[in-house]
Amino acid sequence: QGQLVESGGGSVQAGGSLRLSCTPSEFTYKTDYMAWFRHAPGKEREGVAAIRSDDRKDYTDSVKGRFTISKDHDKNTLYLQMSSLNPEDTAMYYCAADSWVSNRELLKSQSYRYWGQGTQVAVSS
Repeated sequence: QGQLVESGGGSVQAGGSLRLSCTPSEFTYKTDYMAWFRHAPGKEREGVAAIRSDDRKDYTDSVKGRFTISKDHDKNTLYLQMSSLNPEDTAMYYCAADSWVSNRELLKSQSYRYWGQGTQVAVSS
């Protein structure tokens, strides 16, 4: 069955950048649809960015122009390049995957069956 393994989180100052990675480890399920979610204390889990196997992408409004989701299909690795980070981006970031997701549901957590353990991002002002 395997698992999704996130990495790349850390602590940065406002205005800084981070790149998150998500790699399936011994993962036997199809990952045609993958996404990044985040969960901050006291807030609901939020869909940040999603990508389909045809590279169609979707972003939540608050990260448009600052975050870029991409996927290396050869390595089957998902990335999230985050720039111009601000304290409101502080959260645990999770990778999610599934074999199919409706286009209208790409940023909804209930659309994905497979999740990683998360990587923490902390942005200080």
